[in-house]
Amino acid sequence: MHWTLLFLAAALEIVWAAGLKFTDGFTRLWPSLGVGAAMAASMTLLAFAARGLPIGTAYAVWTGIGAVGTAIAGIFLFNESAAPARLACIALIITGVIGLKFLGK
Repeated sequence: MHWTLLFLAAALEIVWAAGLKFTDGFTRLWPSLGVGAAMAASMTLLAFAARGLPIGTAYAVWTGIGAVGTAIAGIFLFNESAAPARLACIALIITGVIGLKFLGK
């Protein structure tokens, strides 16, 4: 159950991080409210997940999934670079998250 909450929290982190681009520096009301809601929900779910997981593991997995998901969203939504070196770095983050999931507790 704690891992499920953590993965939901990470998915919402991707939503709010990628959504920042749509807020135009928090000058657009509805995207800004959506980002704020996703951020609050993400943090709340992270806190609940941390009840049953080591905080170091939970936070690292949360940020890792968020970083990878946001980078991938940037590639698809904002036409950001998909250079091989960038994809290799994303793969390294994925490897670390998988390692923490299976070795972190």
